[in-house]
Amino acid sequence: MVNFTWHFKPLKCIGFCLILRLRLGGVWVKQLFLDIQQLITLEAAAKKQGRQIREEDLSVISDGAFLVSEEGRILWTGARKEALKNYSGPDFKMVSLGAQTVLPAFLECHTHSLFAGERFEEFELRLTGVSYEEISRRGGGIQSTVNATRQASSEELKKLLQKRIQNFRKQGVGVVEVKSGYGLSLKEELRLLEVIRSLKDPLVVPTFLGPHSASPETPNLDEYMEDLIRKGLPEVSKRSLAHRVDIFIEKGFFTLEQAERYFKAATDMGFQVAAHVEQLSRQGGADLARKFKALSVDHCVNLSDEDIQELSNSSTTSVLLPSADLYLNVDYPPARKLIDQGARVALSTDFNPGSSPSQSLELCSLLARLKMKMTLPEIFSAWTVGAAFALGLEKDRGNLEVGKFADFQVWDKPWSSFFYNFEEIHPRDLYLSGKSVAIS
Repeated sequence: MVNFTWHFKPLKCIGFCLILRLRLGGVWVKQLFLDIQQLITLEAAAKKQGRQIREEDLSVISDGAFLVSEEGRILWTGARKEALKNYSGPDFKMVSLGAQTVLPAFLECHTHSLFAGERFEEFELRLTGVSYEEISRRGGGIQSTVNATRQASSEELKKLLQKRIQNFRKQGVGVVEVKSGYGLSLKEELRLLEVIRSLKDPLVVPTFLGPHSASPETPNLDEYMEDLIRKGLPEVSKRSLAHRVDIFIEKGFFTLEQAERYFKAATDMGFQVAAHVEQLSRQGGADLARKFKALSVDHCVNLSDEDIQELSNSSTTSVLLPSADLYLNVDYPPARKLIDQGARVALSTDFNPGSSPSQSLELCSLLARLKMKMTLPEIFSAWTVGAAFALGLEKDRGNLEVGKFADFQVWDKPWSSFFYNFEEIHPRDLYLSGKSVAIS
């Protein structure tokens, strides 16, 4: 059994240091991580709340070292020279990372990772000109995944989800958000949330997406929404299955009026809210979600200039999902306008079997550079600081500074070479709360 206690030692911060104290066999040992050419803390980006990020906001420390508390939180940041001066001797175990780059673990803030089945036939249909809405009307789209997911056992779904989360972790992701939404009945939606909880992974964030599409048993959207509000939200709350809710606001799916009822009921019960908005058409969802102080509005392809201005002046994060835009062959979100006007943005793969069947952060980030004209510092901030705000985790995660959890990844290449070519290059190591996790 490993026991933990807090220990703080005040020091002037020159670079970056994390102290991990472990009581092993009754002897306290502090781990000092050394030999890091570039230590990217993103401390300045966090202070700017992920807005209008510049290269200097990466807060890069050359020849860094670091030390972490027994609870996995950062206690002090400093340069290697300062670390060796203050933290040497028999009470300290020195660990040489031998890394070119250490940076915060990424956060994947929008995924539909819990599903069974594939939808490759629909991809061919879309390429021949059949619209997403028409495929849905034919019984495809979300409904086909609902059918396959309902037929799968909870154990089968759990194994699929574990594999997908591990695939994200291999890419340097710590926190993974996972939505329900492929059950579309109260019984099945609750089952999916129970599958997520069965992982017992504190870094997997569940989101209740009951209003993803019409329910097969209750095809009338008004009636289904009433069931979600009267029965679904109270049951999710009672069983503590999720503290976040989401909704798909789109033509042929849920309307603004239905979304407003859902948001009001959810916020009255203490849920955090997020929303799929302005993906295929502008419905006014971004403005509605912002008024309910949503943590995020996601997709944001068809924003008006007024939407952009309002989001720039709000606490709501705009989550951009360029992989979905690629697969649907639609326009990309106006990232430059959002960023330049002061909005906070995050990136996500939107991994799902229909409109974004890819878990590749590399692909998503390349599209952000090529199609949305985002800079590398903006992309790093979007995967870390921005994503943490989108999940309401900014006080604990998203960058490497005193008081936050030591979630970081170790790379054998410089930060300036990231997201340059389409190769699945993974970090050598991933640490979550100061502990190494298996990613091979």
